[in-house]
Amino acid sequence: MRIRRTTPRTTSSGTLGTPGTGSAGRRRLLAAAAGLAAAAALTVPATTASAADAPAAAAATAEQLDAAGEAVLAADVAGTAWHVDPATRTLVVTADSTVSRAGIAEIKRAAGAHTAAVRVERTSGKLSRYLDGGDAVHADAGWRCSAGFNVVRDGVYYFLTAGHCTDGAGTWYANSGRSTVIGPTAGSSFPGNDYGLVRYDNPSLAHPGTAGGTDITGAADATIGMSVTRTGSTTGTHRGTVTGLNATVNYGGGDIVRGMIRTDVCAEPGDSGGPLYSGSLAIGLTSGGSGNCRTGGTTFYQPVTEALKAYRVSVY
Repeated sequence: MRIRRTTPRTTSSGTLGTPGTGSAGRRRLLAAAAGLAAAAALTVPATTASAADAPAAAAATAEQLDAAGEAVLAADVAGTAWHVDPATRTLVVTADSTVSRAGIAEIKRAAGAHTAAVRVERTSGKLSRYLDGGDAVHADAGWRCSAGFNVVRDGVYYFLTAGHCTDGAGTWYANSGRSTVIGPTAGSSFPGNDYGLVRYDNPSLAHPGTAGGTDITGAADATIGMSVTRTGSTTGTHRGTVTGLNATVNYGGGDIVRGMIRTDVCAEPGDSGGPLYSGSLAIGLTSGGSGNCRTGGTTFYQPVTEALKAYRVSVY
């Protein structure tokens, strides 16, 4: 499932806007509702695919892996994510519970001559965006997300969060009753990327340079095997390991994000936008995943260094 906001996005624009009522809004409403139902029903841990779904993959060249990845993208099977495993030189495709055997077959068909380079793994539940670092923030459009990292540019303070949170949101509030204003969305990029920027306009609100109570002193790119911590307003703080880099995630309905960090940290709806960090270093922003914090899961994160560069902001 995508680690989503607690009510769905209603516009697909990458800039500020008001909730729409067109087909795109209805599509996302249905998709998010399905993801919420799936999240509530999860009871089994993630497992690898059966032998029928995932024959042994063979080590491939960089060109073959690129071609295999493009083929999986072209197959456009919702509920899948994929990344290159450098240790085995294979393309690992993660398929959620909504992906049928026919969907797996379509991926293999699309891969064609590169099928041997593809390894399919199953994960429980439905890949979905999560919304709610760590602290809950509430959009004027009605959904809840998590604040990511507090940042600054030219003496003006902001916080980073997920782009699917800021997409369609105008003003943000610190409470569910939406009486304590934080400020407006100042930037948004989703799909493709998954990062957004909110400006602090309320001088009475403190905005320390911490995440989950940890001082954040800098930012870094993730590495495979890195120990990381995630904080979100739904499930609190959880720890795990980076298991993949440069992953592409197909949430369905055209919502595809690229360049994501893959981890074995759990998360649930409401955790979207929250911070992923390693020690005192900012690493990522919670995008989505599958599973839950009772049985475990697989989660994906927007690299924070890309967002910092795009908005010319710095952690502090």
